[in-house]
Amino acid sequence: MATTKTWLVTGATHGLGREMTEQLLRRGDRVAGTGRDEEALADLTRAHGDAFWPAVLDVTDTPAVRQTVDRAAAALGRLDVVVNNAGYGLFGAAEELSDAQVEHQLATNLTGSISVARAATPHLRAQGGGRIVQVSTYGGQAASAGGSLYNASKFGIEGFMEALAKELAVFGIGVTIIEPGGTATGFRSNARLGQPLAAYDGTPAAAVRGLTTGTRPAPGHPVKVAAMTIAAAEQVPAPLRVVLGSDSFRFVHQALQDRLADVAHQHEQAGRADVSPPAPIRRETLEKEQEA
Repeated sequence: MATTKTWLVTGATHGLGREMTEQLLRRGDRVAGTGRDEEALADLTRAHGDAFWPAVLDVTDTPAVRQTVDRAAAALGRLDVVVNNAGYGLFGAAEELSDAQVEHQLATNLTGSISVARAATPHLRAQGGGRIVQVSTYGGQAASAGGSLYNASKFGIEGFMEALAKELAVFGIGVTIIEPGGTATGFRSNARLGQPLAAYDGTPAAAVRGLTTGTRPAPGHPVKVAAMTIAAAEQVPAPLRVVLGSDSFRFVHQALQDRLADVAHQHEQAGRADVSPPAPIRRETLEKEQEA
């Protein structure tokens, strides 16, 4: 018989967070769900009673994040899995974005997720283990014109989580980064755009201007993405990265290949910056290392 788990999910009012929360509650788990809209959480309380613990939370409010995580842990007794899902997309050329937009994007997607992870870590460590799941995107590995600040927030949180995984492994705490592709979760309708500048008309960065009104169907199925995220959160040992969606795999794979190709030929040049330059590496040795 499966053991009931206790989850904390940020951004549980809509999109992937909502779908995950509903799937978890239907299977009998307990969920502490947070969001900025109290009414959007009320139906889950009515339907599931004490199995759902709601809290209004804006993850950009760092003191409130810690207080909410502490209250959830106290109310539910433990937190087995903490899912960082709250976030949104800000798009437009970097020059088109306002200072306030830049600050809010980073405060939500980057600092907000860091705050949740830091607040949850003492609880997971004290209980002897657990899992932190970070919902990212292929945009955390593959950058694109018009996505500079969104990419910055996702590249940043992936770097943080990758280092955090190394810090927390000794305590039995796993960290998993989820990298979905385009999924019909309402992401486009919630995205925000910068103020268009004529200088960028017709350039690659301008392609994002139709993001919020576009009708192109997303390839990812939200029910499947949510279910696979839940499954990844329970996989042992914890996978560091889970790519979901054929488009995500294509973008991530290509970005990693391009990144490696950009630096692979620089071995000897890089070594010349050392106090004692290393011996030249033979090409066939480098090729074998890359294949491995």
